[in-house]
This record gives sequence, structure tokens and C-alpha cells, in this order.
Amino acid sequence: MESVRKIPFSPPDITEEEIKEVSDALRSGWITTGPRTKELEAKVAEYVGSERCVCLNSQTACAELALRVLGIKPGDEVITSAYTYTASASVIDHIGATIVLVDTQENSLEMDYDKLEASITEKTKAIIPVDIAGIPCDYDKIYEIASKKSNIFKPESDIQRALGRIAVMADTAHSFGASRNGVPAGMLADFSSFSFHAVKNFTTAEGGALTWKSIPGIGNDDIYNQLQLLSLHGQSKDALAKTQLGAWEYDIVGTYYKCNMTDVAAAMGLAQFKRYNTMLARRRELIERFDSKLIPLGVEVLKHYSDSYSSSGHLYITRIPGITAAERNEIIIKMAERGIACNVHYKPLPMHTAYKNLGFDIKDYPNAYLHFANEITLPLHTRLSDEDANYIIDNYTSILEEYIK
Repeated sequence: MESVRKIPFSPPDITEEEIKEVSDALRSGWITTGPRTKELEAKVAEYVGSERCVCLNSQTACAELALRVLGIKPGDEVITSAYTYTASASVIDHIGATIVLVDTQENSLEMDYDKLEASITEKTKAIIPVDIAGIPCDYDKIYEIASKKSNIFKPESDIQRALGRIAVMADTAHSFGASRNGVPAGMLADFSSFSFHAVKNFTTAEGGALTWKSIPGIGNDDIYNQLQLLSLHGQSKDALAKTQLGAWEYDIVGTYYKCNMTDVAAAMGLAQFKRYNTMLARRRELIERFDSKLIPLGVEVLKHYSDSYSSSGHLYITRIPGITAAERNEIIIKMAERGIACNVHYKPLPMHTAYKNLGFDIKDYPNAYLHFANEITLPLHTRLSDEDANYIIDNYTSILEEYIK
């Protein structure tokens, strides 16, 4: 019998290349936002095809600042999915706007687009679709709905007037490297917020990037400069600019926030870029290996690749038909006893205390609950060997024999 392996859920894929880049950053004497952060911004922008990019300390910061750039304020409504991590919705609360949650489709983790359309009011200023597991949402459908509702849209800022409709602000935390109809994630929505957290495909330990599509009448440099002010206390010069001879003086133009990326973090990202396409290809190999063994057993899995889209392969989400939430938890424990760390993506937002306190009730989101109740996420990362993948498959199928009817 094969000995028990220890397979963590999602460890960072760090090589000597990342260690060298970080060491070089430390030795350079410049460790906060500086030349490496600017270089990473340029590389991300080029990778997704955007004119500009801002790198910050998290996807959450990126999403919140995008809402602020859009001029969304208390009294406005922003719609997102009930089936996501809190960061998709908490940023709406941070700016004082009203969170509107929409249930998922019956057979998809995407929002129910009919319910999305029905949720739009004169107060709606943005929609935040979520690319769960790295699979891009149907943005054509979302734009169609936003355009259809443009007759009741009431713009209240220059950028809202330039858009002329509800803004589409994608939560692309999972989908760096994904595409739909040949368009990369990062250019599918008006604004896109990526996560470079430690568990993500592409990591800077903590970090994120915001990209956006050009908006007629609004300068990309103006958006970039506004984001710089918002992310650095409203200070008119960053630390790098202040190092120029005699350039100490600066102004504070607003009492803003502090969420810039450091050059130490950006150094990791610069190293990750050198092999990221290879990492994406490896994720696809692992997904196809899992699919070939699990789908024939009756395990329901997400379709990561199709004629119309290509996923980043961030999560391997499975559902076991017919099991209860208690049985799902039993399976996760049995996998852990065999050294395999599994997870659940996601416990719907209305089930959490913070959202209950905001008045949400999971009974109003039956599809989201049903997706959650029998969901198990298997380890999927680029540190898995073929032997590790086979070990996961063999143990999962063995355990499931008791549960799949």
C-alpha cells in the first residue's frame, strides 16, 4: 500500500528565480513602490492588452479604488453574486453603497442573468461579475443587460456619463491568464481586479492589479494618476518622484488611502512572469487528468476549456450528486486523514454573520446553497507531480465509492 503523502491545498510555487529577484530588490536599497512595481504594471498591462495598469496590495484594494474612481457613493447600488468570497461584496460596503446579491444559475456558478436584470434599478451603478475558478463569465450577456437598462441609468460623475450605462467591474481574482472569445481577462470588463495573493496561480505574496478598458472622453493617464493618489494618501508625488534633486515638496490633495504595492512584492511577480505560461499549461494538464478519471464516476466538475473560453485553471471544483453537507464534510475529513487538504468554494455570502446582519437570508438564494452543500475543491497547483495527482484521484475515487449512488 502506498504510504501517506502530504499534499497541501495551494502552496505558492516559488523557485530560486523568485528568491533571487526578491534578494536583488532588498540589496538595491529600494523596497517600497518603485521601479520594479512600475515594471510589473507595464508587464501586466501588456499581458492583458490594456493601456495602463495599477498594482496595489490586494485585489480588494483594486476593486474598492475602481468603485471610487467611478464615483459610486452612499445611496447607490452595486450588484454581485451571492456565491463568492466576501471581497467581491465587502468593497461595496466600504464605500457606503448598497450591496445587492444575485443567486447563481441552477447549473452554473455564474449569476442568474435573468435575476441580475430584474435586480437593476435607477440606483444601480455597477455590476461585479465573479470569474470563479478562473472561468470568465458571459460578459457579452452582462453588457447586453447593462445596455438594455441604460434608459433608467442616472449618471452622477464624468466617468459614469462617459460610459452611459452601468459599469461592469469584474472580480478577476482567479482569472489572470484566462480569456473569452480571444479577449484576455482584464479587457473583458470596464475594470478588472486581479489577485496575486499567496494561493493564486500568479503570486506576489500579497498583491493585486487593476486594469481597465479605454473609455472615450476619459484619459487613461488621468485614471492612472487618480488611482495613484487614492492608493498613497492623496500625496501628489510618490516616494520615487521625491528622490529627484530638490523634489521633496508635495501636496496632499485628499484624505485618501494606503494600499500601494512594494517593490519586494513586485520582484516576485517579475520572476513569476518568466514561467507563467508554462504554469498555466501545467494546470491544464492536471485538470484534464482529473476530468478523465472523475467525470466517468458521476462527479460533476466545472468545464474549464471550451470553444469560447479558456480558464486560468485556478480551482478544481467538484460536486457530488446526492450527498448532504454533513457527508461532504465527512469526505473532506477522510481526504485529510490521507494527507490531502481539500477546501470548499464557497460558503455563500448570505450564510455568513456579516451578511446576515445586513439582512441577507440564504433562503432567498436556493441555487447558491445547493452548489455549496455538496461542493469539494481538490488541490490544484503547479507543485503537484503526476504521482501526486494520481494519489489525489485514487483516494478521492476510493472514498467516493461509499457516497456516489
